[in-house]
Amino acid sequence: MRYTEQIESYCKQLKLGSRIIEDIDIVKAETNEEFLMKLFQKEVQYRKSTRIARNLKGAGFYSIKTFEDYDFSAAKLPAGLNRDDVKNCSFTDEKKNLVLYGNVGTGKTHMATAIGVESCRQGKRVKFFRTAALVNKLADLKKTGSLQKFLQELSKTDLLICDEWGYVPLDRDGSRLLFEVISECYEQRSVIITTNLEFSRWVSIFYDEQMTAAIIDRLVHHSYTPSTLNSE
Repeated sequence: MRYTEQIESYCKQLKLGSRIIEDIDIVKAETNEEFLMKLFQKEVQYRKSTRIARNLKGAGFYSIKTFEDYDFSAAKLPAGLNRDDVKNCSFTDEKKNLVLYGNVGTGKTHMATAIGVESCRQGKRVKFFRTAALVNKLADLKKTGSLQKFLQELSKTDLLICDEWGYVPLDRDGSRLLFEVISECYEQRSVIITTNLEFSRWVSIFYDEQMTAAIIDRLVHHSYTPSTLNSE
């Protein structure tokens, strides 16, 4: 008992976590070196699973979707991006954006969510929003004076997902707030957009041609974008 208490005290001082005490009786080894290796291995695995769970919870997914049950046959990937690139989220390491365009029911939200989930599993920090809900949140935070704090939180993320982009028209204040978020993300983190509107119709969302052009410019630069988005 005396050794257990001392070990627990040392764990606290070294910030190793008291659950190591629980693993002492579980780990079996023939040498001291093997024992330490297995003990630390279990601690690393525990911290990894805890971090993944924390990332998934903090992302704000409406539901958890993965690629295990995803049908790529209905998806049209942008040029230069293949299935493996999407499934391993390699483009997020390059801070590139991804615009998923298509009609309702083509799996855009599923793909965006699956990318987000895999990114969380890789240790990345993700935020998922339906675009209209994000804009409403930004407006509310601005009224309460908490907007900058929220923007600072977003600045710590690796991937921002804006689902259902353009499904609900925005007022001018909402447009400006969304523009601020996209501008803050520019070349700092990846952004995924799911939309059923080609670029020529985005002005109906933002009502301002200059702002629309600026948002498109920031999203398209360093991005994978379907050519059909440029349709007139």
